[in-house]
Parts: sequence; C-alpha cells; structure tokens
Amino acid sequence: MNHRTLALALAVLTVPAAFASIIGTNVPAKPLTAERVANLPVWKTYVENSARQRLADQAALRAEMKTLGLKESIEPPKSASPKATPLDRPASWYGSAEARHIADCVVSFQTPAGGWAKHTDFGQHVRAAGEAFAGDSNSRFLITNDFDAPTDVKWNYVGTFDNGATTTELRFLAKVISAGGTNNAALTAAFTRGIHYILAAQNPHGGWPQVWPLQGGYHDAVTFNDDAMLNVIKLLRDVASGQKDFAFAAPEVRAQAEASWKQGVDCILAAQIVANGQRTVWGQQHDALTLQPASARNYEMPSAASSESGTIMLFLMELPAPGSNAVVAVHAAVAWFEKTKIMGKSFQVVGTESRKLVASPGSGPIWARYYEVGTDKPIFGDRDQTIHDDVNELSRERRKGYGWFKDTAKRVFQHYAKWAKLHPQK
Repeated sequence: MNHRTLALALAVLTVPAAFASIIGTNVPAKPLTAERVANLPVWKTYVENSARQRLADQAALRAEMKTLGLKESIEPPKSASPKATPLDRPASWYGSAEARHIADCVVSFQTPAGGWAKHTDFGQHVRAAGEAFAGDSNSRFLITNDFDAPTDVKWNYVGTFDNGATTTELRFLAKVISAGGTNNAALTAAFTRGIHYILAAQNPHGGWPQVWPLQGGYHDAVTFNDDAMLNVIKLLRDVASGQKDFAFAAPEVRAQAEASWKQGVDCILAAQIVANGQRTVWGQQHDALTLQPASARNYEMPSAASSESGTIMLFLMELPAPGSNAVVAVHAAVAWFEKTKIMGKSFQVVGTESRKLVASPGSGPIWARYYEVGTDKPIFGDRDQTIHDDVNELSRERRKGYGWFKDTAKRVFQHYAKWAKLHPQK
C-alpha cells in the first residue's frame, strides 16, 4: 500500500468519529457527604450513623486478622449470582440438612451491620475468622476517572441491595426457618438483624441507597436500578403481612416493616420525574437529597429509565388500595410510555458489527433504556463518559455489552387495561 492509499484509508476510518453526534458529557453523581447535610439535622444523623457503622464493620474484620496475625484478609468464594441461596425449591427442601448448612453459611457471612455482599458464594463453607465479608466486585473495565472506581478496593459493596443481595439472603433464611427444624434461634436472630439493617439503611426521604453503610459516589443515591429498592419494599411488605414464610416474624418487626415499606412507596411517588409540567417516569438513580435523576456508571446518565420505570409501575398496580397519588402516577407514566415507544426497529447483531438499531418492519414496540429528561429523546452513553443520540455510534464493546433497548413496558400495558377500569383517570 503506497502513502496516498494509506492516507485515504485512514481518512475513511476517521470520518465516523469526526462527525459523531456527541450531545454531552456525563457527570458523576453527588455522594452524601457531611458537607451536603451539615444544615439538615435528620440527614446529618443518617450520614453519621453510616460512617460509624462502616468503621465498626471494618474494625471487626481487622480484629479477626490481628488475632490470626494476618496482613491480608482471606478471599471468600466468588459467585456471579446468588445460586447458593435458591428461592424456588420445594418447601420440603428448606427443611433438609443441605438447606440448613447453607443457611448457617449465610449467617456466618452477615456483616456486623446486618447485610450481605454480592458476588460471593455463601453456600460453600462457614465463614472463617479473617475471611472478607465480600468477594471482588471491582469492574474489570475501570479506566481513568471512572465513576465506578471504589474509594477502597478492599472494601467494596460490603453490604448492598445490588443484584438482589441481602433481600435474597433474608428470603432464604425465612424459608429455612419456616420449614421447621431445631435450633432456629440463630437464624431468626440473623433475620431480625437483617431487617434492622434495612431499616437503618432507609434514608429520611424513605429511599434506599445501593450500598450501606454508604460507600460514596452514585452508590449513595436512591437506587431503582435492577429493582434494588423494589426488592427491599416487597420484602418488607411480605414481612409486614406475617403470612407464609414470614409467620414467625415478631409483631414489632412486622410493625416496623409495615411503616418502612409504605414510606418507601411515598419516596417512589415523590421521585417521579416532572418535565414541562407533566409527570413522566423514573430514573435508575435519584439523588438522595433532591430526588432528581442522577448518573451511575460512566455510560449511565441522569435520565428517564424505561425498564426500571416499567417494574415500578407493575408494582404500583399491585397495590390493593392505591392512593390518589399512586393512581395519578400510573396513568401519567402510561401516557409517557405510549409517547416514547419505538416501532419498526430492532436492536440486533449485524454481520460482524455487533448489535445495531436497524429498520425492522413489523417489530416493536421497544423502548430505549434511557431518555433525555424534557425532550424524551433516546440517549446512550459510552465508557469515555460521552453521551450520544445514536446507539450505533457507541463503541463496539458498549453496544455488545449493554441492554440499550427494553420491552418491559409490554407487561405494563397488559396489566394496565384491567387496572385502569378499577382506577379510572380523573
């Protein structure tokens, strides 16, 4: 290849980047800091309690390590999902020796605060002294100025609601306790401590962060992402009912759970995004203080999020006696979903180009994962923090490795028709 041919080839390769429609740059979420809450007494207490508990959790592990003469904590077994604590086995299995062994392992990995980590296999063995409470949850894609970079790589997601953590362990313990057997006092105590952990993590607005004690960054935000907050609310609702797996729960625990989950619903309704004077939907994360949409990872911008909003609406339509605010919220969100649906397109693999949004007559509806607040235009983020209005302009890795389009709202419309007859729009 001569120099002129090479120059032309390089020019062709650089054209897409030169004309890429970058419409903005993502900015990191604001953590809950002592400075932000200095003049807010209730919030100041919340942040101070978090800091105190974090230090206590870390001190407990350090004390074990010191006793054993360890300079580094023991790495626990890693798992990408909570397979060790299944919730779909026959009721009789939860009374088995196998289930009891897993429950004992789960209890041993409960943090001093009362929660559990993610990405850790709790079914292999009882935690040893000096063994870390959490496996490695650090992203393998971390880059300079990455929003996901932990302040302490050795203390990351130690107590979290992300990926079903904590709520899954508590539901598992409840099933084992309810199955009967002997010496359930330790399991019941661990369950109760887990509920108190959830109550302590709930912020003054009624929302839950992704990580507790607070970790900083976007982890401090009210987290709807991956249904983290809904998982907590649904667990508390079920505990409060005192039915089925939760009949053993003490009356005072049930009463606390009842008040807490209802406050959580109030937070959901307060966080619904209002744009141009109209209620719309919800974001993945909302700033804990302002309840405005917040960013998360580099490619997750403050926005209206279709998938999380869909599951929130399904939950609101489950409420046996929804208040007027909940009814208004659902009707408004359905109108937003109707307005933003995408027809005649699909997000699919195209040759060797990874996934792209292409014309697909007859397909749909689908919804973009994120929409710009105020314009309702689909937006997409990349690892370099750039925000785009065309998913096909993203890096190959991000197009391949992220669910940029969802159809969660299909289920919303399926339930809405019947629900709307019972709760008509006024």
